[in-house]
Amino acid sequence: MQTTRWKLYSDSEHAWNAMIAACEKAEVSIDLEQFIFVDDAIGQRFIDVCARKAKEGVQIRFLWDAAGSFSFFGSAIADDLKKKGIHLLFFKTLIPGFFNIHNYRSWYLRNHRRSLVIDSKIAFTGSIGVWEKMRTWRETNIEIQGPVIHDIQAAFETMWHRALGQKETREEKKLGRKKVHMRNKGEFIYETNNPIPRKRYLYYRVMEAMRNAEKSIYITTPYFVPTVRLSRILRLAAYQGVDVRIIIPKVSDHPVVDLAASSYFQKMFDAGVKIYYYKGATATGNRMIHSKTFIIDENWASIGTLNMDTISLLYNFEANIVSTNHHFVGEILKSFWSDIEHSELIDTKTWKRRIFLQKIPEMLVKPIRKFL
Repeated sequence: MQTTRWKLYSDSEHAWNAMIAACEKAEVSIDLEQFIFVDDAIGQRFIDVCARKAKEGVQIRFLWDAAGSFSFFGSAIADDLKKKGIHLLFFKTLIPGFFNIHNYRSWYLRNHRRSLVIDSKIAFTGSIGVWEKMRTWRETNIEIQGPVIHDIQAAFETMWHRALGQKETREEKKLGRKKVHMRNKGEFIYETNNPIPRKRYLYYRVMEAMRNAEKSIYITTPYFVPTVRLSRILRLAAYQGVDVRIIIPKVSDHPVVDLAASSYFQKMFDAGVKIYYYKGATATGNRMIHSKTFIIDENWASIGTLNMDTISLLYNFEANIVSTNHHFVGEILKSFWSDIEHSELIDTKTWKRRIFLQKIPEMLVKPIRKFL
């Protein structure tokens, strides 16, 4: 049986360099799926290397979300990429069709996945986007080789066909059912999340792992707006003595989401959940943590694109690597404790004593939490 090899990256710059170096060695294909791709210095580096490889006969496919990569959608740059031999597809349109409620619902369901598959032999996935703004952010990305590559490649193909508007064939549906049956096998699984009833596989797997936790639940997320079910599971676990710890940024890139997150704090604190503000410093101030990891009982871990917010859990296309390999889990756990050292535990007594005026914004944001 083919063994799995991996390498973790904790920041965008090192992950970008590894991804570009791997692209340089491509001989057959480069498939890049991104929610955020911006035409800046790092974006141009990816475009340049892929354009060169396209001239050498390598098949290049870019699959970008129209909302996340809005600066490209409908631009001359997109046409220029096609002239360079790069096949580019946008997932969904940027503007929903008017007077059609179905189109509005469809527009809301974005492709938030981030994967790079080279020659169907090596893959990258995790929290990073292709945007200079993210260069100093604390991320978690993985470079991986092994049997799981086939699932990452298959997931890309499915999203590529979906972006083309092509429906699944009977054979593809049969293969999908077989994958569901095989999902519990193997130390490394590429678990996907689709905003379709009974296909939120990753969401269900995370809930199941947390519900069965006996010792600990450790979460790192840039946005904390859990569903009612997940919120209840976390609080119940803490009530039962499970060590529940969550790391979030003190200030993220979405202030409204930060307010929504703080509206959950008091109930979490009452249950015994510990919440930390990440304060890893850079030369320009505190470092944004954008990592998305889950560790359960120190024997189960998951990293990828899934945020602990309702949009990500229920309404976006997401994907994570899920593993029970003790070496892999150990690495993720080590990173978590390192982040704890650079974080500040929110004092529950001080939080409870806040004046009423400080609580008003949280009260106002509560009605829209299910859309965040």
